[in-house]
Amino acid sequence: MDRDDRLRNRRDFLKVGAAGVAGAALIPHAMGQDQASSEPPAKARSFPCRVLGRTGLKLPVVSMGVMNADNPNLVRAALDAGIVHLDTAHSYQFGRNEEMIGGVIKGRPRDSFVIGTKVVPDGADRRTGQFTAETRPEPFVEKFELSLKRLGLDHVDIFYLHNVSTREAALFEPLLAAMAKLKEQGKARFLGLSTHRNEPEVIRAAVAGKVLDVVLTAYNFRQPHLADMHAAMAEAAAAGVGLVAMKTQAGAFWDKERQHPINMKAALKWALRNPHVGTAIPGFTTFDQLEEDLAVMADLTLSPKELDDLKQGEKLGVTGLYCRQCGECVAQCRLGLDIPAAMRGYMYAYGYRNLAEARTTVAAAVLPADACGDCDRCTVRCAMGHDIRGRVADIARITAIPEDFLA
Repeated sequence: MDRDDRLRNRRDFLKVGAAGVAGAALIPHAMGQDQASSEPPAKARSFPCRVLGRTGLKLPVVSMGVMNADNPNLVRAALDAGIVHLDTAHSYQFGRNEEMIGGVIKGRPRDSFVIGTKVVPDGADRRTGQFTAETRPEPFVEKFELSLKRLGLDHVDIFYLHNVSTREAALFEPLLAAMAKLKEQGKARFLGLSTHRNEPEVIRAAVAGKVLDVVLTAYNFRQPHLADMHAAMAEAAAAGVGLVAMKTQAGAFWDKERQHPINMKAALKWALRNPHVGTAIPGFTTFDQLEEDLAVMADLTLSPKELDDLKQGEKLGVTGLYCRQCGECVAQCRLGLDIPAAMRGYMYAYGYRNLAEARTTVAAAVLPADACGDCDRCTVRCAMGHDIRGRVADIARITAIPEDFLA
């Protein structure tokens, strides 16, 4: 049974559940999604830890990205097994993700977990990544305050300015000032930004601004700009800026049909072998995946087979589901479509089976209903070799599904 098969344990394509069977070493008798284990979880294990830059936070090298998870028992199992850091965002699952986490951490000692959440400011131009005159700090802070309420906390450990893609946005003073005030008020211990696009530029801007403590960045073995990534990450580490890695699994599958999974353990190991990565936040949604990610920490050595597995896409002649979000496609498109957003939505839908997040991402791109249908030929050439026209036309259909149907 492969990883995709386990994901289909209780729900269909439209909403993948997080139920699964826990590994014997983790929870002896895990029940279904809505039931707790009949026996207490195993004692937390000892994992290799790293210090997250100047924050001083000492975290296991594997944390939990909770974006795709909706099973509180899975999150409890992760914390009980020794995972410390949970990463969420204001928009995940229309706010229910933060509410679910709030229920899980309620009653736990506050120093036993580290919570990071993220807010996307209003008024950002999705094509250019720049903030506009409509980008004001007040709504941004209001969203953050709502996140605190959902989580049931008086402060989070890391508060991120979410989805930053340019130097100018990373240095946008009104938002940085608002974040600094929240830190002064004790509502956020540390400040950061997240970036899926133009990562080296954004990382360097975060260092230059001297306000942010952490950068949550896409980082995986498929990025074609790794030389620049590694240089920027080294600069951040030297300046004391902590680095958290996301998108380490590079889309999870090599193909839309999900017949060829990426070797998840190998991909995660690859990212963690970079000593500048403080921790990674793979998005596991089943107990088997949790156990798999915990096992990675026992030995970060990449075997010859695992190294070979990371080259499987070349052997299959496929480009995979991961898009580097470079934006080079936008200028080539005669309609000026927000192709990077469409490609992220495509990955969320076919790689992660998170249709709600895919719809939200694609809807924000404001694609025409018949995207690419009016073009007799596509003028866009993708830097990673993806079939832009085919993928954009495919994923544009998702906006026809009512939002509440996927909620």
